[in-house]
Parts: sequence; structure tokens; C-alpha cells
Amino acid sequence: MYSYLKGTITEIRSNYVTLEVNDIGFHLLTPNPYLFTIAKETTLYIYQKVAEDEISLYGFSSCEEKELFLKLISVNGIGPKSANAILAAGSVEEIANAIESGNAKYLQKFPGIGPKASQQIILDLQGKIDVTVIPLAKIDSLSEVDDALQALGYNAKEIKKILPKLDTSKKTNELIKDALRMMLK
Repeated sequence: MYSYLKGTITEIRSNYVTLEVNDIGFHLLTPNPYLFTIAKETTLYIYQKVAEDEISLYGFSSCEEKELFLKLISVNGIGPKSANAILAAGSVEEIANAIESGNAKYLQKFPGIGPKASQQIILDLQGKIDVTVIPLAKIDSLSEVDDALQALGYNAKEIKKILPKLDTSKKTNELIKDALRMMLK
């Protein structure tokens, strides 16, 4: 079992990165590959999935992200691909906050997560996640910024890159202006 790999990103694709470690390129499935930079030394925390017909490596930018992934795949009906999709669509803090507060509606916005799966996630993981809980108002602000940018025609990949950079202590209208400034750079 691997804990982490430290190397240089040599390739970025829509659902994976290639991390070169001592002249070996590791194909790592990641939730947000576009958060990484080519030719930059990076540490990725690893989960190895071994099945009858495949061996896959999943890479995460932080220990917290990997821990949440492990907790998500422990839920009945949630596999590594679904857990990766959940992490790609939300931050660790937002997902943890939704689970802790029992916000099934938030969890249902993720691909492949319906009412039953969201309730199962909450049932299995509520009280078991050690992440600082963000006030719901901040999550709602970022959600509104996301919705506004999508309405203006920006794609989800562009939006996901800038949302973590926003100062959530500001009001929603100020966040939208800041996000638009970042998009135009």
C-alpha cells in the first residue's frame, strides 16, 4: 500500500495526471487534475484499488481529501469513481459540512448520487468526519457564485479553478465581481 508519491507532473488530462517519480510515470486518477501544474514537483497522497481485472491508483492533493475519499468508498453503493466525482464537484470542507449537517439536497447535486445514496452517505458518515465545518451561508454564497458564472456561460472547469481562491467573508455580489475579475485575467 502506498501513502504518497513525490515527483513531477508530466501530463494533465481530464480525469488523471501522470506523475514522474524516478523515471517512472504513474497514471493517477484525480478529482481535479487541472489544479496541478506541469513540470512542478508535487506530492500526491495515494489510494490503490486492486480488483480482479484492474489495478488503479488514485491521487489526492491533501491527506484530508484522501481521508474523505476513503470514508466515501466505505459507504455501501459508493465506489472509487463516484467518490472521485463527488470530490471533483465540491471541496472537502463543503462535502464534510453537508454530511455533518444532514444536507441531503447538497449531496444529490453530485453525479450519480440520488436521494437514497445521499441519505446513506449521511447515515454512515455523520459524526465520523474530522473537518472544520464551514457556516452554511458561505457554502450558499459559493453556490450562488457558481450558478451566476454558469448562467454567464462559463464552463464548470473554469469555475472550479477560481472558487477556492475567493474570500468567502465577502458578500455574494462582491464574490461574483471578484470571480469575474479572475475569469477575465
